Amino acid sequence: MRVLAEVHQRDGYPVNWPDQPVEWLSHASVWGAWVAELDGRVVGHVSLSRSGDGDLAPGLWSDRSGASRELTAVVSRLFVAPRARGHGFGALLIGRAVEEARGRGLHPVLDVVASDIAAAALYERLGWELMATVEQRWGPSQLVAVHCYAAAS
Repeated sequence: MRVLAEVHQRDGYPVNWPDQPVEWLSHASVWGAWVAELDGRVVGHVSLSRSGDGDLAPGLWSDRSGASRELTAVVSRLFVAPRARGHGFGALLIGRAVEEARGRGLHPVLDVVASDIAAAALYERLGWELMATVEQRWGPSQLVAVHCYAAAS
């Protein structure tokens, strides 16, 4: 939680701090979660899960590919401690989640807020395809632009 709190304070991720951060990280639909360590301390996290109601990328990928959205896996909850950035932890974590998705016969997708320019740049460097940018309502007064990505085939 300490690393997540650091990332939230510095970068605003997650946009809305969860009431129960532990449950947010280990949500019910998760297939797996991985951490990165540096000098024995957790410095990053990623998870892989089934698509949920708020996930836009699975539907976009399904529409484009003609395959069922059940054949997607959602990469989420990716963050790296500010002090550990620039060492490739984000790419390693994403790579691990992609490996798990592909091992399950699923296509990795993800949604990221459009304001998170560093995350979008990472995904694009890793060859992820931007499928669309859409506005998503996260509450009565919160409209958020979200980039939807799919891993390269």
